[in-house]
Amino acid sequence: MNRARWGNGARAVASGLLWTAPWWLGFLLFLAVPMGMSLYISFCDYPLLQRPVYIGAANYRALVVDPVFHKVLLNTAVYAALAIPLGTVAAVLLAVLLNQRVRGQSWFRACVFVPTVVPLVGTGLVWLWMLNPEYGLINQALRWISPTLDGLNAALAALTGHRAQWLTRLAAGPEWLSLPGWAMAALVLVSLWGLGSAVVIYLAGLQEIPEELYEAAMLDGASATRRFWHVTLPGLSPVILFNVIIALIGTWQIFALPYVLMRGEPGPQRSTYFYTMYLFDNAFRYLKMGYASAMAWIQLLIILALTGLVFLAGRRAVYYRGA
Repeated sequence: MNRARWGNGARAVASGLLWTAPWWLGFLLFLAVPMGMSLYISFCDYPLLQRPVYIGAANYRALVVDPVFHKVLLNTAVYAALAIPLGTVAAVLLAVLLNQRVRGQSWFRACVFVPTVVPLVGTGLVWLWMLNPEYGLINQALRWISPTLDGLNAALAALTGHRAQWLTRLAAGPEWLSLPGWAMAALVLVSLWGLGSAVVIYLAGLQEIPEELYEAAMLDGASATRRFWHVTLPGLSPVILFNVIIALIGTWQIFALPYVLMRGEPGPQRSTYFYTMYLFDNAFRYLKMGYASAMAWIQLLIILALTGLVFLAGRRAVYYRGA
């Protein structure tokens, strides 16, 4: 009897493994094994065209004293600190606007989403033209409204006693990709181009907020602003948490857009040299695959740590309906 049960159980396990084989084989071949190899290579001197030589933790010790590594770490952190909050606020506001029942609603939603299906290289080439200091569309628009910006600067000077140099430069049309501060600002601006996916997710979240909550708030005399703060944002908080984590992972892996916009170079004073770009250069330009693998594992640990911090912050800030 026990043998029969054991045989039936073994056949059930074998059948289950067979049916799930596409998943676990793919996991082993394309994730687990490559990650294990990468971990081993991170402890090796591996010039890619020769056999790896084990050198212990030398790659990790070299990263600690590498000034370029410190620079790309800071650049990526600054970019994430600017792009994630700005993108989150813009996406939520766009979703709220697109959720209104107005004529042409579907058309406006399509306009917001379409840029996300454009390949990143194509997007980079378009923005390369738009950010051109001489004939780019953005600088032409800034020159057109330069009297307004000059007036704003004059008013600021009257209040503070001095003009804002960045506002003066903005009115004249900055060289976006040639100056350190403006290059970072340009990349943050370009990041807003791909908000369509987040907006669609926020729209789905808005549909899940019960109308009864808005009706109750209106009966209590809550204004539109109060309904947004006390009904919409709490209802969207789980979706915001999800999108922030996705944005966090994406910003710490940013590569294609700065690589295209800067033509594969680090940018002015390495101001737009990001973590993944330096990792790529070490692996395929300098043929230091062991060094690049060590960077990859540190990148994974950074993303995991930041994701954990976001989850901890979300325990108090996120409201789960029915929980």
